[in-house]
Amino acid sequence: MASAFDQLQQCLKRLPGLGFRSAERIALHLLVEQPDSGPELLQAIERAREVVRPCRKCGNLAEGDCCDICLDGARDPSLLCVVETVPDLRSMERAGAYRGLYHVLQGKLSPIHGVGPEHLNLEGLAERIESGSFREVILALSNDIEGEATCHYLQETFFTPGGLPATRIGFGLPSGGGIPYADATTLRSAFDGRRRYDESFRNNP
Repeated sequence: MASAFDQLQQCLKRLPGLGFRSAERIALHLLVEQPDSGPELLQAIERAREVVRPCRKCGNLAEGDCCDICLDGARDPSLLCVVETVPDLRSMERAGAYRGLYHVLQGKLSPIHGVGPEHLNLEGLAERIESGSFREVILALSNDIEGEATCHYLQETFFTPGGLPATRIGFGLPSGGGIPYADATTLRSAFDGRRRYDESFRNNP
């Protein structure tokens, strides 16, 4: 049977971005170097679990019905940026390249991993697009096969020729690159270099 320390280390190791050594360092920090920080951390986690929930409009993190971005009257309500995950949204905000609204899909299409349209936050996206309040929808999805397949599905499902334009960021993002790993300058270039997402764009990336 694993010791209490080993169990703690294994739990930490399951967190994104933590390997064996990182998990070991954090466990030692909590138990040996800063033992008084443990209760505060547990309290913060419990507090966040109690009050943080998905924004009912966009899917971002919120402590009420809507997140701070959706409630911000200074944002441009005519622009909607579609992202895969909340970390993508937070990366965009840190870059300071965009001042419109967001919609978080909570993933991307991946048949090999069993992720289909029914697993994504598409119903809310459909309602927002049908409201007719946007002049442009920006598809800010990863520059990989699954991200491209998701863009293609969104284009075929929600956008028609001559209708609401869907643009695709891509300039400055390497093939296979994820948005959370791009620096602020790259993300700003990606927004500035966006193009209308249509058949010609997909055939000539």
